[in-house]
Order: sequence, then structure tokens, then C-alpha cells
Amino acid sequence: MRTIAWPWFCAWFAVGALGSLGVLTVLSVGVYLLPVALLAAALVATRRNAAAGLPGLVSGLGAPLLYVAFLNRGGPGTVCTTTTTGQSCVDEYNPWLWLAAGVLLLLAGIVFGVLRQRRTTPR
Repeated sequence: MRTIAWPWFCAWFAVGALGSLGVLTVLSVGVYLLPVALLAAALVATRRNAAAGLPGLVSGLGAPLLYVAFLNRGGPGTVCTTTTTGQSCVDEYNPWLWLAAGVLLLLAGIVFGVLRQRRTTPR
């Protein structure tokens, strides 16, 4: 990508990550994050040359999925932790599904951005 496209890629990445986080947490703080994500998307979309970094939106969607994969790294199933004062158990999801989806979205945005840049760059 050109140097000028990277700041826009990062801006769209942040919008995508915020939107994805809002959807993942819709039953708690996501209700408040989704309007912020929409406002940020509108703010970035109205800027001149912002479309150059639009593939960052796709990559940004994958970032919270990678975090969920990290949080569930002990799963799938019940994972127990024992300390000197007691024991706590939690049910964790399969981290490989979250990891695959996150990596796929992250790489798809990067590949899309590189291909888009090659198509628009004069030779």
C-alpha cells in the first residue's frame, strides 16, 4: 500500500474492531459501542481519500475475534483453576474456530488492500 493509505487503513481498522466488539458484547456494553462505531464510520467515511484504507475495515472485524480466541485458549470445555484459597471453573469455547475466523478476516483485509493498491498504482 502507499504510505498515504496506511493511516486510513488504521482508521478503518479501528472502526471495524469497534463494530465487531460491539456485536460480540451486544448483551452488555455492545449497546453503547455500536452507536459509537457507526458515528466513527460516518466520520471516517466523510473524509477525503478515506476509501483508500477501506480494506482495514475487514481486517478490523477480525481483531476482537482473535482476542476471544486468546481468552478461550484453555478450551473447549470446562477449565478449572485451583489456588490456595479455592477453586473456580468456567466453560470455554473452542478457540480454534475463533482463531480461524479472526485470522481469515485479518488476512483478507490485508490481501484486499494490497490487490486494490496494485490495481490503482500506475506502472
